[in-house]
Amino acid sequence: MSEMQDYKSSLSDPASRKFETFSYLPEMTQDQIRKQVQYIVNQGWNPAIEHTEPENAFSHYWYMWKLPMFGETDVDAILAEAEACHKEHPNNHVRLVGFDNYAQSQGANMVIFRGKMS
Repeated sequence: MSEMQDYKSSLSDPASRKFETFSYLPEMTQDQIRKQVQYIVNQGWNPAIEHTEPENAFSHYWYMWKLPMFGETDVDAILAEAEACHKEHPNNHVRLVGFDNYAQSQGANMVIFRGKMS
């Protein structure tokens, strides 16, 4: 069995913290983010944008950026809302959520803009 990598992450070091599965991968390019948004749309999930201060990223509560985009299928419109949230809150983490109506849960959740660590 291969060695498991230990990701040094701690509450005392905000720069080391991980937020979800994609945090362990290299940052996504704009094209990769677009493909994730397209996947959410293809699944019929409702996209939503949320944000929070980096020091509160482990909280279960993130601020909602407007209402979820119920029924939105335009990838450019979804990305524009994420960008608008990032511009309004440049020091916050911004994440994209895909809500699955049938499973009554999040089908996708990823940080697409990282705020500045203090």
